[in-house]
Amino acid sequence: MRPEKKSQTMKPLTAANKLGVYLPAAPEEFRSAPISFAQLEALRNDPPGWLTELRRTGPFPRDVLARKLGVSNAGLVRARVSETLTAEEIGALLADPPEWLLRERANYAAVRAENARIEAKEAERRAATNRPAKNRG
Repeated sequence: MRPEKKSQTMKPLTAANKLGVYLPAAPEEFRSAPISFAQLEALRNDPPGWLTELRRTGPFPRDVLARKLGVSNAGLVRARVSETLTAEEIGALLADPPEWLLRERANYAAVRAENARIEAKEAERRAATNRPAKNRG
């Protein structure tokens, strides 16, 4: 007989990252024990009230905060935004954006546009490389 296979688990921080929530705001029972992949799937498929509420109102982890503000994680660092923010605080920032937010959003948009330009150029180069030679005759 084979020994029973143990279910793989992850640290609560990893599970919180995969769920897009700020770990310190999660309930103690979530923060204190390893999470199995089956438990993670169950949380994704049928989120409990606390998870739904955290996803809706925050506080949000840095990557979610950056996405909601339309800036990069580095932009948050440059602006010295180190605390987590709630949906209400994010709404207030977006309603009356400070100078740093306008600057970082413009910078982020420029970087994304440049990345798209490079990607399109690379796709064009790949397509040209893969074209069959024209029959010259």
